[in-house]
Amino acid sequence: MKKWLKMSMLLLLTAILIIPLAACGKDEVLNVRVAEVTRSIFYAPQYVALEKGFFEEEGLNVELTTTAGGDKTMTALLSDSADVALVGSETSIYVSAQGSNDPVINFAQLTQTDGTFLVSRNKIDNFSWDMLKGKTFLGQRKGGMPQMVGEFVLKKHGIDPQQDLDLIQNIDFANIAPAFASGNSEFVQLFEPTASVFEKEGKGYIVASFGTESGHVPYTTFMTKQSYIDENKETVEKFTRAIYKAQQWVETHSAKETAEAIKGYFDNTEPEIIEMVVDRYKSQGSFATDPILDTEEWNNLQNIMDEAGELPKRIEHGTLVNTEIAESVMK
Repeated sequence: MKKWLKMSMLLLLTAILIIPLAACGKDEVLNVRVAEVTRSIFYAPQYVALEKGFFEEEGLNVELTTTAGGDKTMTALLSDSADVALVGSETSIYVSAQGSNDPVINFAQLTQTDGTFLVSRNKIDNFSWDMLKGKTFLGQRKGGMPQMVGEFVLKKHGIDPQQDLDLIQNIDFANIAPAFASGNSEFVQLFEPTASVFEKEGKGYIVASFGTESGHVPYTTFMTKQSYIDENKETVEKFTRAIYKAQQWVETHSAKETAEAIKGYFDNTEPEIIEMVVDRYKSQGSFATDPILDTEEWNNLQNIMDEAGELPKRIEHGTLVNTEIAESVMK
């Protein structure tokens, strides 16, 4: 009887000691729900952060959801269906213009150029932008960053999008590539990997990069509501530190190594195409090498929006951008 009592007390004592430890370990893992605007090789550093365990190193469990579209992504964030959104910075400006009491804050930049390319139906050895004049150009959806950057670049080269070419903008994102493949238009503005796939299959040829032509712009950033930062500052810092680790990893490793790390997110894309796309984006500086969204990039974004007639009002860099978090994790 005494032996049984001693054994019971020992088991009870062990349970008392283990339960708090287990609870403590559980509390250390913080869940972060991320809504990405689309699944894209353009976001390679994010997938590297997931695959290389950089989020786990920070005690974070990131739940990634693809929400397919800037409006849906922002809706997920504003309705608290997501904690963090990966989307174009212009969406934070649109939300602010609607008079939000809880502004959406850009805290970590992921890509710093446009990610689209100009694709010609026919191979052109010595391309010049004036070759688009009088031609049919299949552009991106009106009001989105690809379309705004596209028109900004055309104007930069002395082309009036509305007067100098036949501009088509009434086809939704998912059907732009099929429309071009079916013979609709002589030029098209496409994201990767579609542009490279078309080139490999002989359906089109990349002749220019909108990202190279438009300069640095906060094309895709991680953002969240100010209230989330106020209540979860340490979590946001951990998240940003993981992204910074991934950005540095991509910068210091080959396109092949990056492609190998992220291939699981692109089952329907050939590994050689993934590597080709990573190399193309990396060589033109599309992947930000740190999470800081600076004033010059912010102003360039608003200039592009203004030129397209889509800027509701100019907003100071410090109003919707927090660089303190990125700066602190980089020290």
